[in-house]
Amino acid sequence: MATAQATDIKLPGELKDVPGWFPPLDQLLFTWFLERQEAAGLRGDLLELGAYMGKSAILLGRHRRDGEAFTVCDLFGGEAPDGANRAETAKSYSSLTRQAFERNYLSFHDALPRVLEAPTSVIPAEVAPRSCRFVHIDASHLYEHVRDDIGAAHDLLVPGGIVVLDDFRSEHTPGVSVATWEAVLNRGLRPVCLSTQKLYGTWGDPEPVQEELLEMLRARADVGLSVQEAAGHRLVRTRALKGMQAPPFPRSRHYREPEPQVVAPDPAPATTPVPASRRPRSRARRIGADLLPPIITRAVRRALANRP
Repeated sequence: MATAQATDIKLPGELKDVPGWFPPLDQLLFTWFLERQEAAGLRGDLLELGAYMGKSAILLGRHRRDGEAFTVCDLFGGEAPDGANRAETAKSYSSLTRQAFERNYLSFHDALPRVLEAPTSVIPAEVAPRSCRFVHIDASHLYEHVRDDIGAAHDLLVPGGIVVLDDFRSEHTPGVSVATWEAVLNRGLRPVCLSTQKLYGTWGDPEPVQEELLEMLRARADVGLSVQEAAGHRLVRTRALKGMQAPPFPRSRHYREPEPQVVAPDPAPATTPVPASRRPRSRARRIGADLLPPIITRAVRRALANRP
């Protein structure tokens, strides 16, 4: 097990410091779904397929209650099960290591989740059926793998459980899109809501949770919201508006208050001596210049100019 003692690596002080793609809107939605389950007394384990550097896993881990398990499955740069998956892993995650994930996770938690360094195909044998209340799928982008991960989630979720599918509409992940909408149209998955990156769904009745979600979202000024109907499904679409902030999250054990910035006062502008010829004349000198004959006035001025 890795420890967070390395001194040559920058350790995260806040969740935003952890590398990864987990925007504020999805942090809000994860938190809302998990807290709703907890308030309703729904119990079950947590599962994440594909962890990258641990950003979403860190948030999920905060919601694991006593008696619940949290399992994370990722290749972590290890051997992929087939050629296509190996090519994808080499292209997208060549810098990923299990040690980096563990360092980040242990910055926020006292103990690691159960970590499976393996392809997600091992999950049906490693996680008991009908044991999970929340499953986050963010592993392979290949159709066959995502299709199988969705099938595993169907078998693992308790009634009322939530599955989250990442990259369901990104231009570089058409395989995820095909597998996701195939599950909606042919495999009984019911969308609860859509964010820019993720589809949140259930194999139960989505209407009660949708109504509560809509009530929460309509009360916020930082989330754009629209509702559409398609193929018999109500699609609640959400998007973050400018300036949206992630919900509060505890800082890590490595957080340090930023040093106060001392602002030096602006230096006083340098003064330039005014030549004697440009200095304002006193009132007495002005009167004298007006009353004396010009020849005397010129003589006086020359004397004053030559005075040391």
